Amino acid sequence: MDDAALLRHSAHIFLPEMGVEGVLRLARARVLIVGLGGLGSVVALYLTRAGVGELVLADPDTVALSNLPRQILYADRHVGQAKTDAARETLTALGAADLRLVPERLLGVRLAEEVARVDLVCDASDNFTTRFAINDACVKAGIPLVSAAVIRLVGQLLVVHPSEAAAGCYRCLYPEGGEDAESCAQRGVLGPVAGALATLQAAEALKVLAGIPTPLTRDLWVFDDKTMESRRIRRHRDPHCPVCKASP
Repeated sequence: MDDAALLRHSAHIFLPEMGVEGVLRLARARVLIVGLGGLGSVVALYLTRAGVGELVLADPDTVALSNLPRQILYADRHVGQAKTDAARETLTALGAADLRLVPERLLGVRLAEEVARVDLVCDASDNFTTRFAINDACVKAGIPLVSAAVIRLVGQLLVVHPSEAAAGCYRCLYPEGGEDAESCAQRGVLGPVAGALATLQAAEALKVLAGIPTPLTRDLWVFDDKTMESRRIRRHRDPHCPVCKASP
């Protein structure tokens, strides 16, 4: 690590939980971010600033004018552009080390291939179908998953980690079949609430990559901005889960 890198990351280096070794671990890390909306755009900014070595950015959509209040990675000039291209422009200007773009919806074999190539996945998608698929791929590959979701003024956050098998996975919490197909566009979301959840999602990702323990490998954290209340709910593996019951 040269002098410029030491100065840039000095605030992290001074953290007893992080230190130089933690910063070096971030520099060697590869992270897949699925979804570059209100959550993923913020996560990408923070992971770039933290010096994560490679970011794989996956999103099939283009930037819409209605995205701008909460998707702070983009500006008016990006409207109509592919989100991955607009993200590359912004993140490159911020000094991103290495970016790889996947301008498509990841599912099936393609998703499994991308998950197998990284050290951690951030699920910033906005639908249950994608969340289930990401969870399944991460569990099967033994790759840590940091999953966040937000709607209206409520958000949730959890970490699915192979070292905490007893806590189960995302599918243990939400049985498939009862999913709500509505997104933020249909139900609304307060922009800063998405930003708050995304900031914490980025923090959890950095903690996992740096080897800093987090209770969210065992718990689900739920936050309601309307009441300013939050709670942690202990997670348990579903013995009938079709995914994690078969994992090591």
